[in-house]
Amino acid sequence: MAPRKHRRPQPPPRKPARPWWQAWWAPASAAGVIAVVIVVIVVATHGGGGSAAGSTTSSSSSSSSSAQAPLLASADSAGTGQTIDGIQCQSNEQVVYHIHAHLAVFVNGAARTIPEGIGIPPPRQVEQSSEGPFVVGGKCYYWLHSHTADGIIHIESPSQQIYTLGNWFDIWQQPLSNSQVGPATGTVIAYVNGERFTGDVRSIPLNVHALIQLDVGTDVAPKPFTFPAGL
Repeated sequence: MAPRKHRRPQPPPRKPARPWWQAWWAPASAAGVIAVVIVVIVVATHGGGGSAAGSTTSSSSSSSSSAQAPLLASADSAGTGQTIDGIQCQSNEQVVYHIHAHLAVFVNGAARTIPEGIGIPPPRQVEQSSEGPFVVGGKCYYWLHSHTADGIIHIESPSQQIYTLGNWFDIWQQPLSNSQVGPATGTVIAYVNGERFTGDVRSIPLNVHALIQLDVGTDVAPKPFTFPAGL
């Protein structure tokens, strides 16, 4: 009898590879699928577009952020270039005497915003920043003016002298007395640097980092304010 030939064992048949989409959809990849679904929902909800920031625009009137308190009065009422109380409006900012003060106003206990652009007549150039509108230029600059709507008064004069809150309201062309602040009327309670001021509110001096608060109708405890670095 002829010897039996030994046949080489054959390996088991190989399973065909799953298509890529079946592998991606495998239960083992469920976490990945959930992540993709979440991304799709977020994109659909918020959209894929964006808005540019830091743009520069021209404006002839003062604006106020929706997050701010209502304006006490618009900056559009302010002087347009004529000399007021001996204070001129010049083409460049003066830096011989350069200090800053702050004004806060409350009417019946509610805050009011002091607008940007007082003392900088239109057409105003307004730069949008993370802190809100910043007036970078205009027809001219009064020696007392505001770049921002945070209550900071810039005193930039060709000589050192004492200016008053009355000068500021005159440039704004808004009334100021012990019974009226802009359009708001009632008993006016004044604080300067946290202390009660009992004289004529028009005579309050705009000294270095003076914190001035005017309460119309309701007495509000003096609020703190921190000047930005460099001011």
